[in-house]
Amino acid sequence: MVLQRVIRAVIMGPPGSGKGTMSARIIKSFGLQHMSSGDILRANIQDKTELGLLMKSCIDQGQLVPDDIISRLILNDLRKIDNSGWLLDGFPRTVSQAEALDNAFSLDTVINLDVPFQTIKERLTSRWTHIPSGRVYNTDFNPPKVPGLDDVTGEPLVQRDDDRPETVTRRLKSYETQTEPVLEFYRSKGVLESFTGTETNKIWPHVEAFLHRKFSSLSQRAA
Repeated sequence: MVLQRVIRAVIMGPPGSGKGTMSARIIKSFGLQHMSSGDILRANIQDKTELGLLMKSCIDQGQLVPDDIISRLILNDLRKIDNSGWLLDGFPRTVSQAEALDNAFSLDTVINLDVPFQTIKERLTSRWTHIPSGRVYNTDFNPPKVPGLDDVTGEPLVQRDDDRPETVTRRLKSYETQTEPVLEFYRSKGVLESFTGTETNKIWPHVEAFLHRKFSSLSQRAA
C-alpha cells in the first residue's frame, strides 16, 4: 500500500499485549517508520546527549524521569523525520506526555490493544529479555533461535524481575491506573480505536482492515 500523505499513529497496550509483534506487521504492511520510546531513550543515554545525561542522572538517583524531559527526547527524534510516516510505541504514557505530543503533531489514529490481564500474566512468565538491547523473546510464540541466547549477539537472556509471576499483577494494575486517563484523552478526541482479543494473529486482521480503511480515507482527502 502506498500512502499519499504523512501518517502519524500511536500504538498502546499493556506490557505483554503483543505490541512489538503488532507494530512489526503494521510498519511492514503500511510503510511506516517504527519509533520506539525505549530505543530513543537508550540511544540518547548511550550517545550522552544533553537530555540523555539528564535522564541518566534521574535514573541513577532512583528518581522518576520528569514528563517534560521524556517528551522533549521523543519529540526531538520525531521532528528529525518530519516528512516520514511513523508508528510511535511506548509513548505517551501520561496525559502530560499526550498533551505535549498533541501540541507538536496531529495524530491520525491511536491503536489500543485490549488484551485480558489473565492472558498477559500467562505470556509474561514466558518472556525473556536481552537487557543491553531491549530485545524480548517469548518461549511460547517468539523463542530465540538458540534457547537462552540472544539471536543477534549470542549473549545470555534473563527473565526480568518485572516478568516474574509475583510482580506481574502489580505492573498491570499500575499500567491501568496510569494509562486509562491517556486512553480517555484520545477517546475524547475521536482518534482512539481499541481491539480486544487474546491472540495477536486473531487481532491483526481487524487492525489491518481498519488501517486500510483509515489510511485510504486520509489519502483521498489529501489528494
